[in-house]
Amino acid sequence: MLPSEHYRQPNAGAVLTALHEITARCGYLPEDEVRRAAGELGVPLAQVFAAATFYAAFSFKPCGRHKLQVCEGTACYVKGASTLMSRLQAELGIAPDETTADLVFTLKRVRCVGSCGLAPVVRVGDETFGRLTPSALGAILAKYR
Repeated sequence: MLPSEHYRQPNAGAVLTALHEITARCGYLPEDEVRRAAGELGVPLAQVFAAATFYAAFSFKPCGRHKLQVCEGTACYVKGASTLMSRLQAELGIAPDETTADLVFTLKRVRCVGSCGLAPVVRVGDETFGRLTPSALGAILAKYR
């Protein structure tokens, strides 16, 4: 029997659904949970890890309660996204893709949030803040602390 015969093809979206459920429950993707999901779905572990590493929505490291997404798409970049990122790094004491020690904030770079008319933009969870200046970031952070 070939190794591939031990696996079955899951229904469409089952792998992504499992990854979203793990993230909702744990806040990130612990390796043991990913392995368990692969076994329950009957798919190769590599397939589950491939999906988890392809999509930016998933993380293998614990994330903060609030994800700060700094848009670095063209419009935001031109209007000062790098200055916003620098200020957030200084205020939080972390680099992009890192989480504060108290697990309150995770700082992320994103390519576009679809709010080009509001550039530059920072998202906190599902809330979008546009036409930002570095001086406005302190009040935004205070709202979520």
